[in-house]
Amino acid sequence: MWKTNGKIGFDDRALTVLLIPVMAIVIPFVFFGMRINRAPQMNGYIYLNVFIMATVIWLGNRAIMIWARTRYPQFSEVRKRLWIQSLAMFVYTIIANNVLGYVLDVCGLKEHMNMYQFDPYAVIVSSNSAALFCTLTVVAIYESIYFMNELRQSVEEKEMLKRESLNAQLNALKTQVNPHFLFNNLNTLCSLIPEDPDTAVVFVQQLSKVYRHILEVQDEKSIPLKDELDVMKAYAFLLRTRFSDNLDITVDVAPEKLDKHVVPLSLQILMENAIKHNIVSSDKPLKVQVSAPDGKLVVTNNLQKKNQVNTSTGLGLDNIRNRCRLLGNGQVEVTEHEGNFTVSIPLLDY
Repeated sequence: MWKTNGKIGFDDRALTVLLIPVMAIVIPFVFFGMRINRAPQMNGYIYLNVFIMATVIWLGNRAIMIWARTRYPQFSEVRKRLWIQSLAMFVYTIIANNVLGYVLDVCGLKEHMNMYQFDPYAVIVSSNSAALFCTLTVVAIYESIYFMNELRQSVEEKEMLKRESLNAQLNALKTQVNPHFLFNNLNTLCSLIPEDPDTAVVFVQQLSKVYRHILEVQDEKSIPLKDELDVMKAYAFLLRTRFSDNLDITVDVAPEKLDKHVVPLSLQILMENAIKHNIVSSDKPLKVQVSAPDGKLVVTNNLQKKNQVNTSTGLGLDNIRNRCRLLGNGQVEVTEHEGNFTVSIPLLDY
């Protein structure tokens, strides 16, 4: 049963069924000089021979293409894939065509084809030329459709990434300007001004830094980890000022990891999720840890879920997942284990 492989990129059954019979008609006239009403005259045996050759060449080269695209799937490997694929297809075509010609000769099929009236050398040259023509036809059709599909998919993913980035910025901005956030921070600021004016000034500066960061990264697909950590510290300052010792945030990231990249606003979204879904009190302090082991940015908090909380939409995590997926560098992992909630985000090289 014919199965369309995902590496082909389209359902090629109709194309195969249509073109192989057509090529079996065209090749004898083009490469062997066959005629309809005069010698050398086209006949059913010639058609059958060329049909068998075209089928073997077509399906064999199709299989080689599937193997090459499976072996070298990345876009950066296209040049290497095409070189190796072309060499494999050339070798296969010449060997398959000549072996097939020998088998047909042994079976005596050529006796019914009037092939012996031609120069044997000319028959070999014409046969190999026809086989290579069949191979080039396969390559031209499949590769052109393949690259058109890749281009379309690339454009669609770029548009999706743009939408996801805009949604992330919008969600982060909504989070920061919603009445609860402003109310809580203004209350904190009001209590700081008479008691500790210096800290109040710093509080306003850090709040401004958070907003400024949202505006600055609005067109970025990824940003350096050191920049994301820097604004996260500003955001953490606001939270610690509000919750005091009830919130413990620790950052343990090696200096050599700071030049890696991460999707913008990811840490801010994860911090907001931790505060939103967990109890933060003197009896149950919330502990959040940020680290970067094994090429990942890991955020862990102890689980102490609120008894009453609005149903989570999961949009924050889904947004981070989609942006990481579209950048093509790993997946976001979410786990609950031994009373801890952990989110791992892939660190990017760009």
